[in-house]
Amino acid sequence: MTHQIVTEPLTANAFSPFGDLLDCAGDPDKLINQGLCGRYHDRATLDFADGRAGISLFKADLRSLPYTLDLLERHPLGSQAFVPMSHDPFLVIVAPDENGAPGTPRAFLTQAGQAINMHRNTWHGVLTPLSGTGLFAVIDRIGDGDNLQEHWLDTPFLVIDP
Repeated sequence: MTHQIVTEPLTANAFSPFGDLLDCAGDPDKLINQGLCGRYHDRATLDFADGRAGISLFKADLRSLPYTLDLLERHPLGSQAFVPMSHDPFLVIVAPDENGAPGTPRAFLTQAGQAINMHRNTWHGVLTPLSGTGLFAVIDRIGDGDNLQEHWLDTPFLVIDP
């Protein structure tokens, strides 16, 4: 048997238990470069137990909806940001922690120009671009130690459009 999850739009409020929404909504915090560039300042809380922040490039295969979710992972030693390098939406799946295992997942669809930063220890699905190049900059912890925990679901979820 498969459970269903209906996607929802990604908003800062809905995503706040899991991380930070990165976008350029509203007015910039300040204008720089002779007033020709708006700076949206310090939009994500990077959190690392130790090590350092690093920027890696990921090239993920495109997926489509409906999408079968059978694996969630988390990073206990650091936060992780996904920043698409194109203006294409992607699927973000997160779940609360329930006694060391993922609870019921939620699925968010980003809009063009949105990125996310997941809090340390947040259960989430794999990088899931739905169109475009599948190219992302990923900002996360670089260092020693095991920073990946995977949880295979006994019963998969089918992620669908509303």
